[in-house]
Amino acid sequence: MPTASLAPLDETISIAELTRDPYPIYRRLRREAPVLRVKSVGRTFLTKAADTKYVKDNAALFSSDDPNTPMKRAFLAHTLMRKDHDEHRSERMAMMPALMPKTIEAVWAPLYAKLAAAYLDRLPRGEVVDLFPTLAGPIAARILAHAMGVPDASDQDMQRWSQTLIDGAGNFGWTPGPFEATDLANAEMDRCIRGNFERVRTEQDSSALSFMVNAANPIAESQMIANVKIAIGGGINEPRDALLTIIYGLLTNPDQLEAVREGGKWRSAFEEGVRWVAPIQASSRLVMEDTEIRGCSIPKGDTVMTIQASANRDEEVFEDGERYDALREPNPHQAFGNGPHHCAGAHLSRRTVGAILLPMLFERFPRMTLPDPASVRWHGFGFRGPLNLPVLLQ
Repeated sequence: MPTASLAPLDETISIAELTRDPYPIYRRLRREAPVLRVKSVGRTFLTKAADTKYVKDNAALFSSDDPNTPMKRAFLAHTLMRKDHDEHRSERMAMMPALMPKTIEAVWAPLYAKLAAAYLDRLPRGEVVDLFPTLAGPIAARILAHAMGVPDASDQDMQRWSQTLIDGAGNFGWTPGPFEATDLANAEMDRCIRGNFERVRTEQDSSALSFMVNAANPIAESQMIANVKIAIGGGINEPRDALLTIIYGLLTNPDQLEAVREGGKWRSAFEEGVRWVAPIQASSRLVMEDTEIRGCSIPKGDTVMTIQASANRDEEVFEDGERYDALREPNPHQAFGNGPHHCAGAHLSRRTVGAILLPMLFERFPRMTLPDPASVRWHGFGFRGPLNLPVLLQ
């Protein structure tokens, strides 16, 4: 019986290309080489939706505990993102009461509505304003600071920490600069988080830190800190980039914006934004036993990379998937992942960005326009979104 061969090896795709614009590459790979070893990244890319879902759903065969990922070095911790089974479940559940739908509805949604109104009040009418630094980044940072239990952390610090962690966790080239920056950021976060331990012990609230500290059987303090860090690392860029992407999609498709307004289809517009440009583009999994995918041998110890950015545009699942379509239904995207590591903040992001901020923003500025769509700069391989969004507020 013939033995399956290793997946083909590509030595031409560069991290710089993937960072600049990965979508043409992924489109070609889905067609020509859906299972491909990419030398520059040191991973076997999986670009088809069925394969990325299969891997994420099968934690026994494809472990999150990949020792070759830069994440542990960036966070100086073995976070729950790189754990499986009971170990992952216990740490995830320690903070989940803060992110459950009932807590979101009772605590975070009302707070977010107040914050959104206040941040929108600051925006000047009749001027071109970049929504990245003036709205999307700061409001994502502020609600996360409250939800995680570090309300004394400034918007600026939260955003800087988040981006530094993202740069470190995505440093697949293992260059020293990003890790030097994460070391400094980790020291600052440690001081901030530890400084809030005593506060939540004496003044319990609905934050993740409060639930973790005051649990009947608390997890180790080091893991509490790691949990808050992982939330800072992923909980700002995802809602920030989703918001900016959705605004871009709607403003460059005014007919869709009108239909969304008329039908109140803000949830649909939100889901399409995270599908079209997934804030978290790719994830690594360690192969625990020899296996095969699409006739290619994947040996034990290899690292596969599920490219959800590609899965979300797979022609077998999405018609005209390269295009933003705010009314797309159904929309079985994988932007929030699936399986045990499904994004813990998905409900919070949907409720705050999708149901509160989007309609409020377009109600405040009903004639908002994007004067120069070509000026918007997109960036990122592991994490992706617009680096700017200059709109005319009116």
